[in-house]
Amino acid sequence: MNTLQKIGKFAGNTFALWVLVAAGFAIWIPEYFTWIGGYITILLGIVMFGMGMTLKLDDFRLILKHPKGVAIGVVSQFVIMPLLAFALAKLFNLPPEIAVGVILVGCCPGGTSSNVMTFLAKGNTALSVTITSITTLLAPIMTPALIYLLASEWLPVSFMAMFMSVVQVVLIPIVLGVVVQLVFKPLVAKSIDILPTVSVVAIVLIVAAVVSGSRDRILETGATIFAIVILHNGLGYLLGFLVAKLFKLKYDDQKAVSIEVGMQNSGLGANLAMAHFDPVSAVPSAIFSFWHNISGPIIATYWGAKANRAVKESTPPVEAELS
Repeated sequence: MNTLQKIGKFAGNTFALWVLVAAGFAIWIPEYFTWIGGYITILLGIVMFGMGMTLKLDDFRLILKHPKGVAIGVVSQFVIMPLLAFALAKLFNLPPEIAVGVILVGCCPGGTSSNVMTFLAKGNTALSVTITSITTLLAPIMTPALIYLLASEWLPVSFMAMFMSVVQVVLIPIVLGVVVQLVFKPLVAKSIDILPTVSVVAIVLIVAAVVSGSRDRILETGATIFAIVILHNGLGYLLGFLVAKLFKLKYDDQKAVSIEVGMQNSGLGANLAMAHFDPVSAVPSAIFSFWHNISGPIIATYWGAKANRAVKESTPPVEAELS
């Protein structure tokens, strides 16, 4: 394993720690981080550009081979999390800005870290990558439409304005990343190992920007938002797993769908909140970014260990050597 791979693996394994550190410093000395707010769109664009550089044709061939699993994963992503967000906003009678923020993160596509978590959980990683790719490409339509449908009760929502935002920060960078990959394949192959580190740095900076810009409101309502985020994320895992089980997907596919549904592209949620609503609306996305990078490894470790035990138990014991 080369140095860049080691750095990327370390950054990924300690992602939640860096998010927590950034959030802590942003609350302690917010004046040092508020300037990052103007660069959130660029930072998220860098993450999406990196995703485009890693997309391959094989990521989409699974649609033809196993359309049932892909369809269930994609539909679950855009039904379970948005409806959970709406229900939680109603149940907790949230203020408009917070309610919209919870719905925003719920309407986003799957997060790229879900692919790594599925791999660690011994789930169907190919299915996870395919679902992430498709939900991300559908995001310019689905995310603004769902936000308009579910959040308009609290605050005015412009579908076209958010559609253009998602196109700018998601679709265009991904397309550019794919083009760069095709045109400069040898160069991209050499630089691919640094992408995880770049993504971690970008998301950590986004979280710092959001937290520093909404420090006072976080101190007022942080515990409530944190509880809602934990519920949202946990119920997403559970319902994603149950839906996949209901439709009789394989156990490895059930794990992939569960993790894919539970983990969100919270960076996109923060970007849309900062661009179109009160900055405090970005707080649920910032907290979600921290929390799902704790809950994801926990559930992945549990499933991974369970899979390892099953393999060990199914392996016949080594016969005693002949004396």
